[in-house]
Amino acid sequence: MKRILKFGLLLVFAALVIWVFVYLYQKSKTVPTVYETETPVVGDIIKKTVATGSIVPRKEIAIKPQESGIVTHVYVEAGDLIKQGDMIARIQIIPEMVQVNEAESRVNKARLAFENAKIAFERIKDLYEQKVIALSEYEAEELKYNNSREDLAAAENHLQLILEGVTKSMGSKTNTVIRSTVSGMVLDVPIEEGNSVIKSNTFNDGTTIAIVADMAEMIFKGKVDETEVGKLKEGMHLLMTVGAIESEVFDAYLEYISPKGVEEGGAIQFEIKAAVKLKDNQFIRAGYSANADIVLDRRDSVLTINERVLQFEGDSTFVEVETAPQVFEKRPVKTGLSDGIKVELIEGLGLEDKVKVPTI
Repeated sequence: MKRILKFGLLLVFAALVIWVFVYLYQKSKTVPTVYETETPVVGDIIKKTVATGSIVPRKEIAIKPQESGIVTHVYVEAGDLIKQGDMIARIQIIPEMVQVNEAESRVNKARLAFENAKIAFERIKDLYEQKVIALSEYEAEELKYNNSREDLAAAENHLQLILEGVTKSMGSKTNTVIRSTVSGMVLDVPIEEGNSVIKSNTFNDGTTIAIVADMAEMIFKGKVDETEVGKLKEGMHLLMTVGAIESEVFDAYLEYISPKGVEEGGAIQFEIKAAVKLKDNQFIRAGYSANADIVLDRRDSVLTINERVLQFEGDSTFVEVETAPQVFEKRPVKTGLSDGIKVELIEGLGLEDKVKVPTI
């Protein structure tokens, strides 16, 4: 029994020794690395920077009232197309009592003066017809009478203007009807019937009755970082994408670069504006957020390869070209424009060359 036990232990020990030698042998063997390869392709390289912003109308006009008062009627709503001169709203003037009192007093004084001048004129007229007084005296009294009549009419018109904002002699012209100063689409009507409005003056910008804009002429307004603004020039082509309109790219052309930057979040940002080229019957809502790819440089139909295959030594750039299966040799190359992923190949490679992709 002891012999069998010893023999079994020897077998187990021998098996362990053999397993250790096999394990060490396998660990010592090197597994050959198989490298992937890429071939150059013909394509386009576009070097660009991205500006974020929004699309707004080029001309957006805020319509203000010419008189203060209460809105009695609103004739338009957001989305309506209107022409220059169309009615937007009507207001009722609420005059100040001090002004009304002064205007009424002026009317009363002008009426008394007119009645007195009328009596005097009629008396002079009778004397003139009787050949008692000279023509010059009659004409002087007639002038006083006509002036007093005009003063009364002016005082009455002034009172009517204060109370109603319009006089009989003005006809359809009135400050109580607010009309559009431009043609376009109504973007917003921030007031409602019954709201009080204030006219624009030296101390107040005035209440906005409506915002009107020409939606056929839109611009992209965005900002770029100070590190990129030096590369921009007016007239550059922009490829604009709108978040709300999927799979649609719009053309735009840079027309303004701000000469002064503004600090935002610790970085200096410069405002840019670009004219958006809309297709026929295409409509974009004002305020859409958008990203604009500004094309700084581009190469069309050139030999390109992925930048990850490039290797650098000092000032030299080279790649490893496969000469036999998994056998590579270094070859210097000359590169051109890069977009950060692909790079233009000027010299050193052809379409048939297989280039080693280094492992990370």
